[in-house]
Amino acid sequence: MPTIHFYCPELDEEQKQEAIEGLTEVGSEVTGIDEDNFVVYLEERTPDMVGVGGQKLSDMLAAQEEQD
Repeated sequence: MPTIHFYCPELDEEQKQEAIEGLTEVGSEVTGIDEDNFVVYLEERTPDMVGVGGQKLSDMLAAQEEQD
């Protein structure tokens, strides 16, 4: 059973449904496996839970906003 883990920012209910449908469709197209066999996990993350280059993403975004 193919499984997709999708790490993303927080999504509303409509976005979650679109993500699940879209990821399932593409996974099926690429593998040739029927969509009914796919499992999709949405792993929502806030910017303070993500690190890039040793820094929290939330700090990087705040610094970028200050520059703009």
